[in-house]
Formats: sequence, structure tokens, C-alpha cells
Amino acid sequence: MKSRYIVALLLAVATTCFGQISNENTFSVQINGTDYKTQPRRIRIGTYWWITANSVKPDQSIRIWLGSYDRKDSVEPGTYLIVDEGNSDPAESRKAAERASTYKGIAFVKYVVETKEPRMEYHVGKSQNNNGTITVKMGADGFLEANFDCTLAGTYWKEKGTATVFGGMGRLVGKMQDKVITKTTGYDSDIDPEGRGYKKQDNTDTIKLTNGKFRLKVN
Repeated sequence: MKSRYIVALLLAVATTCFGQISNENTFSVQINGTDYKTQPRRIRIGTYWWITANSVKPDQSIRIWLGSYDRKDSVEPGTYLIVDEGNSDPAESRKAAERASTYKGIAFVKYVVETKEPRMEYHVGKSQNNNGTITVKMGADGFLEANFDCTLAGTYWKEKGTATVFGGMGRLVGKMQDKVITKTTGYDSDIDPEGRGYKKQDNTDTIKLTNGKFRLKVN
């Protein structure tokens, strides 16, 4: 009972500290036929600038990176070839682009959704080399507008028993704080299971993102 009060108190504190950040950005896509809408943001992860579109109940995140063939950030207008982040061949992508004379560069897409609360299990999708594209336009008002369709390789992740046991109340409280941050700021907070005490399961599938479009202020 005491632990419940501790979690409730920390949630109240976190809610106070992180006010809602509103914006005029829009994001919509159908995920396996189900509508998903939210307000996207732009966030730096490592050396890359990602477009991140998040929501809660369940926690969900779609990240999109746009870049040149040598993997430098890019938000220039044009059509980008969506590829597998971990298994993309820039030389082959460049050849395909030169043949088609259509691609500005390459893009990565990643989708994460919580399938068991509180962040116990996840369904993750990563873009592949299957000819998906994202078309980008830059408006005079400083908004980047894009349309995309792609199929992701889906995997399932479950929290390791050792992470649950040894993480104890601290791990649970951390998850709840991350949920509050995601909800109140619009930025995903540690939603990705990879490398965070989760194990990838054997079952796989595909995740289709269709009729995707977003409008994001970048200038």
C-alpha cells in the first residue's frame, strides 16, 4: 500500500514539473488500418535529428529520420527512399536513385507501442528495404509537409524477469515518470525497449503504415 502512495506522489510531482507543450504540428497515419493522430516534434537522438510522433494509453511512438546517402541530416524537399537502418547500402541506394532520378536521399522509420502496462511488453516495427517512400515539401511558412507509406518488420519484446526483480520499485517509478513526461511534453521518454532490460521474442510480423502525412514547423 505504501508503494502505491509513493508512485502517486511522484506522478503528481512530475505532472507539476512538466507542463503541456502545445504546437500547430499535425501527424496522421493508418497503422494496420487503424487511425493514429498526434502532434509531432523534432528531437535529437545521438547525432541525428528525428521527427517523433507520440501518444499515450497505450504509449506509442513513430520516429522518422530524413538524410542524404552519406547519412547526414536533411530536410530538403524531394522524395526519400525508406530503408533498413541497420542494413542499408548507401551505394546501392544511390544507384537506385540515379536510375530512377527521383530520390533525394534515404529515410528510416521506427514504430514502438506498449502492449502490456506499465511498459512490460512492446511491439516494435522497423523500416526495411522494400521501396517505401516519403515525399517532402517545404512551405513558405516554415512548415515541412510530408506524405509516406511503408511496411515495417515487426518484433515483440518482453521485460526480463531479472530487470523486474532487481529494478524493483525504482524501475517501476521510473517507468511511471517516463509516462508522465511523454504525456505532458509530447516527447517520448525511454519508450524504446532495445537495450533497456527487455528480451526480443521469437514471433515476428509486419506492420503497415499507410496514408501517412505530417506537418511540422522546422524554421
